[in-house]
Amino acid sequence: MGKTKITTETKDEVKKEAGEEIKKSPSKTPKKKVISGVLHIDATFNNTKVLLGDKAGNTLFWSSAGSLGFRGAKKGTPFAASKVGDLIGNKATQLGLKDADVVVLGVGSGREPAIRAFMAHGIEITSIADATPVPHNGPKPKKPRRV
Repeated sequence: MGKTKITTETKDEVKKEAGEEIKKSPSKTPKKKVISGVLHIDATFNNTKVLLGDKAGNTLFWSSAGSLGFRGAKKGTPFAASKVGDLIGNKATQLGLKDADVVVLGVGSGREPAIRAFMAHGIEITSIADATPVPHNGPKPKKPRRV
């Protein structure tokens, strides 16, 4: 005997057949307009995280290479960082962002590509600040080995 094929109808298809009008959800419009913001880029060796906030310090959007589906060593690549910057730049233009300050943390390879992808959406970068933490003296070295 062959396999039987089971078909399922969605609610929209049932309403179409019945002649009812399908209500579409309203288009996603931003709740507030933000003209200037702060872009925080955390570029580590293993991942690149990008956060967009307003001047008051409230978070608007964030994303990371891991949240976009990159796994393992691919998360720390410049390509993954550019994809994250592109996503945040796209969301920022929908919000109406005109200019942004950039604060960069870390020494990973995704520092520049994230900024370049963000700038590609027509958002003006007013300043770039490097806030990478630098140790003044570092941890105490190990004792010499006694043989």
